[in-house]
Amino acid sequence: MNFHFKTLGCKVNQYETQALKEALIGIGHTTFQDIPADAVIINSCTVTAQSDRKTRQTLRRIREENKNAIIILTGCMVQAFPEKANLLGEADIIIGNRDASKIIDAIIKYDNNKIFDVSSHLKNDKYTGLNISNFSERTRAFLKIEDGCNRFCSYCIIPKARGFVRSKPLDVIKNETENLAKNGYREIVLVGINLSAYGLNTEYNICDAVETVCSVGGIKRVRLGSLEPDHMTDSMFLRLSKQQKFCPQFHLSLQSGCDETLKRMNRHYDSDFYSDTVSRIRKVFINSSITTDIMVGFPGETDEEFQNSVDLVKRIGFARAHIFPYSRRKGTVADSLNNQIQNSVKQQRAKIMSDISKQSEKEFLSSQVGTVQDVLFETGNSDVAEGYTPNYTRVLVKTKINLTGKIMPVKITDFKDDFCTGELSE
Repeated sequence: MNFHFKTLGCKVNQYETQALKEALIGIGHTTFQDIPADAVIINSCTVTAQSDRKTRQTLRRIREENKNAIIILTGCMVQAFPEKANLLGEADIIIGNRDASKIIDAIIKYDNNKIFDVSSHLKNDKYTGLNISNFSERTRAFLKIEDGCNRFCSYCIIPKARGFVRSKPLDVIKNETENLAKNGYREIVLVGINLSAYGLNTEYNICDAVETVCSVGGIKRVRLGSLEPDHMTDSMFLRLSKQQKFCPQFHLSLQSGCDETLKRMNRHYDSDFYSDTVSRIRKVFINSSITTDIMVGFPGETDEEFQNSVDLVKRIGFARAHIFPYSRRKGTVADSLNNQIQNSVKQQRAKIMSDISKQSEKEFLSSQVGTVQDVLFETGNSDVAEGYTPNYTRVLVKTKINLTGKIMPVKITDFKDDFCTGELSE
């Protein structure tokens, strides 16, 4: 049977799609990008209401293009809103992400009668899931090591979609990393729903996972996905700094630079703590980059509160920031809060914050000029090769040599809007 996949959402979803692909190939099926196909698996996202709309639109379009295909709908939207998912008549098989491993059996057993199987996450659930040995022909691979989130931020539906924190055992992580290394991957990006909670209620933490991956021969770099700042301690930063393969890029989720807003969001830190964490990182990791997510227009955010957030963002100077306006999400505490902000105000604030973050990004890129950085090249054509430094600066180099998959020293000579240019260094 020929399968086509459509993945919506985050890096964790991308990982889980890859795991399903490998499992299907392992029992004799084939996967390809073109449609129509015998079966289509849609891995949904539900982080915003717009994500749900995109899932429904994708489902309708896939059905129109694949009249006779078996369509399987899975992922976070299904898990968070099973009743709504069950009403989507275009899907033949609907299975939640808690039981995604059942998808293969469901396809085998499918007899033209709709299959619906969504069971709730339980507090004592253990980490389960398929593993990968490849990742979409890239030089780096995402490696999921954690699932679930216990934080319950007031705007977020993800704990409902993903359940409580579960951590992949270290021996499984090592075995999976070894398989990726054998297949030529040089960089591993550790990802999870709440990555920095890895090891919660066990004797280990995220540093143990990093050290495990770093110990595998063939792997040259290890990078972390998004982190919660209050989970990271000085002792953890010190341990990470001792790993030569560890990349000094920290994506620390900020959301807001205003303490009052952070409280309404049910975030577990204040602006002083966040600023201090950034300072401590920069003292330990020379030429590190700090990236973040910033939400504007959260319910009750006054002009003064927004300005407090702006001031903090200016002081910190992020290497890059993802700016987005608050989106109401049914099923969350924030959806029922008073003083919802008008869309026009949210868009205006997003524009202001984006302009500030772009300026700090330019300043960061400017600081890289004149330095020599090891670049892992990912793509290349007859004229230009593109890759990333350890601190995740995108670098373009003019060359006639195919550098894909190689790590080469590059002298950074200039910067543009969102990348640097350089020359191969002897």
